[in-house]
Amino acid sequence: MEQPFFQIDKRILALSEQIEEQIAPQLKHIDGIAQYNTCKVQRAFADQRVSESHFAGTSGYGYDDRGRETLERVFAQVVGAQDSLYRHNFVSGTAALTCALFGVLRPGDRMVCLTGTPYDTLHGVIGLLPEHAGRGTLKDFGIQYEQIELKDDQIDLGAVSGAVAGAKIAYIQRSRGYSLRRSLSCEDVRLAAAAVKAADPQVLVVVDNCYGEFVDTLEPTEVGADLIVGSLIKNPGGGIAQTGGYIAGREDLVELCACRLTSPSTGKEVGCTLGQLRSMYMGLFFAPTVVAGAVKTATFAAALFEAAGYRVSPRWDERRADIIQTIVLGSGERVSAFCRGVQQGAPVDSFVTPEAWDMPGYDDPVIMAAGAFNMGASIELSADAPMREPYACWLQGGLTWPSGKLGVLLAAQSMLEAGVLFGEK
Repeated sequence: MEQPFFQIDKRILALSEQIEEQIAPQLKHIDGIAQYNTCKVQRAFADQRVSESHFAGTSGYGYDDRGRETLERVFAQVVGAQDSLYRHNFVSGTAALTCALFGVLRPGDRMVCLTGTPYDTLHGVIGLLPEHAGRGTLKDFGIQYEQIELKDDQIDLGAVSGAVAGAKIAYIQRSRGYSLRRSLSCEDVRLAAAAVKAADPQVLVVVDNCYGEFVDTLEPTEVGADLIVGSLIKNPGGGIAQTGGYIAGREDLVELCACRLTSPSTGKEVGCTLGQLRSMYMGLFFAPTVVAGAVKTATFAAALFEAAGYRVSPRWDERRADIIQTIVLGSGERVSAFCRGVQQGAPVDSFVTPEAWDMPGYDDPVIMAAGAFNMGASIELSADAPMREPYACWLQGGLTWPSGKLGVLLAAQSMLEAGVLFGEK
C-alpha cells in the first residue's frame, strides 16, 4: 500500500507487496504462537492473582514487596520454572548472566560452553584475553573455562559427554551473537541437556536465553535447563520495561544467584522496586504480541533482502529460535547505508546518522541503528554490525509489525539511494 509520508521507490514497494504474499503462511503461524503464549501469560497472571495493589513500589530495603514477589512467581510459572529473579536491578543481560555464573560457580569449578565462543560481552566476564586479567573475571577467581565448537551448526552431542564430565556448568548460548551460525531452538536445548545429564547428572545446564523468549511455545526451563537468563529490554520486557533482567530455574540455584545480587544474608528478601513494577508487569503481558511483531519483521526482512540478492540467515521460511535476522551485506558501505535507513524509521532520533564506534565490551568498532524509547532496547527495531568481515548486519526487534516493516523498507531505500541495493556498486 502506498503512503504519502515516506519516499520509497516504487520498485521497493512492488517487491514488498510480492514478499507479503509470499510470507503470508509464516505470518499466520507466528500469530498462532503469539495467541498460545498470550494465553500462557494470562493464565499465570490469573493464577497468581495479580491486582492493582501489586503495582505499588517500595523504597529502601524493599522488604515484603508483594508486587516484586508476585511478579517473580508469575514469570516462573510462564517459563515453567520453580522460581525466578525478575528485577530492574540488572543493568543488562550480560549483568544477569554474570550474576548467574558468579552465583553458582566457586573457585576450582569448571564451566564448559557447548556453543563455541560466546557473545563478545561475555569475553571479559570469563577472562578469555590477557587484558581481562585482574578485573574480577571468572578466571581471576580460579574458575576454569572450556568450550566445544559447534558441528554443522549443531551442538556436537558426541563431544558433550567427554567435555562436561566433572564440570559444574554446561553453558548454552541460544542466540547467534555476532556469528553466522543458526540460533538454537528449545529442541536443540532439550537434546543437549539430555546428553549433559546422561554424562553427569550433577552438571548444571545454564542457558543464555536472550532474544529467544516467546518466539516459540516452549522455554528452555521446560525442556531440561536448570537456569535460564535474559534481559528485560529484549523480548520479555515487551518494549515497556525500562531496564532489568531475569534469572529463572531451580529454586535453590535462583536463591544462590539472589545471594550474589544482594548479599548472602538477604538473598531474594530485599530489593526495592522504585515504581518500576507497573511497567514490568505490562511489558511481560504485552511480550508475546510484541515478540510476534519482531519475528514478522525479521521474516519480512529475510525475504526482501534475499530477493535483492543478499545472503540471509535464517531464510524467511526457516523455523526461528530468536528474533534476530542476519543479512550479509558484504561491505562497510552497504552496512552503513542499511543502518541509516533503519535509523530513519525509528520513532526516536530518526534524524541521527549512525556511525561506527568502539562500544564497551566489543572487540571491533560497532555501528548501531537504534532509535528506541528505552536506550539500547533491542526488542525495539534496531540494527547493528561489527565493522569486520563479512560485513553482516544483525537486525532485531520491532514493537509493531507495521512499524518494523517500514523500518526494513527504509533500510532498502537508503541502500538504493546509495547505489548499493541491487548491485549498482
